[in-house]
Amino acid sequence: MDNPIITLSLAQLALAFVPVLITLGILWRWSFAIGNAVYALGRMLLQLLLIGYALAWIFGARDGVLILLILAIMLLASSWIALGTVKAHRRVLLLSSIGAITIGGGLTLVLVTQVVLQMEPWYLPRYMIPLAGMVFANAMTAVSLAAERLYAELEHTSDWEKARLIAYQAAMIPVINSLFAVGLVSIPGMMTGQILSGVSPLIAARYQIMVMCMIFSAAGISTAIFLTLCRGRLMAEKST
Repeated sequence: MDNPIITLSLAQLALAFVPVLITLGILWRWSFAIGNAVYALGRMLLQLLLIGYALAWIFGARDGVLILLILAIMLLASSWIALGTVKAHRRVLLLSSIGAITIGGGLTLVLVTQVVLQMEPWYLPRYMIPLAGMVFANAMTAVSLAAERLYAELEHTSDWEKARLIAYQAAMIPVINSLFAVGLVSIPGMMTGQILSGVSPLIAARYQIMVMCMIFSAAGISTAIFLTLCRGRLMAEKST
């Protein structure tokens, strides 16, 4: 069965902005400020166009050192952004965040790319970059939620074990909810993309199962490591 990929021209893409303009019109008519929405849409358009060109260049480079550099940048950025919920304590917890996402996310990424997929070469950009993005982004979100809830709990209790448990549970709620919803409420982006590109839905489902396991593990392990690494710093900070 022939499943050609539908090429999306710029003219066709422009038509997708028709409902966007309608939505902006509703916001304006109902006297809502549309400046933030327009800014967000503009940033989305610029960022995705730039990342498209960047990824096209990266995929063609086929350079292991370059891929490692990109992974390092993604790792450092996710570690810094993860602490946005506790900005006042960002510098205190930065090393804990880096260590947690490096170990939890990094080990999960290595297992998936080198053992499960057995990529050749090991840094195959078309797989490595998107999978690393999923791993680090989900680990980042989990660490961010854990940090925010941990500080909130420690303000009301000195029981570290209880605060840690509540923080861990809060961090895992989005991931666990996504496991419940996948395939029932939503078809995830990776699976949808593969199906649209002509991949068999059965094969796409296998990849999505792998991705969901990867996301769950990266979030769970990274959060546990973060809560372990930051204990000494937080206890010392709280006692002062």
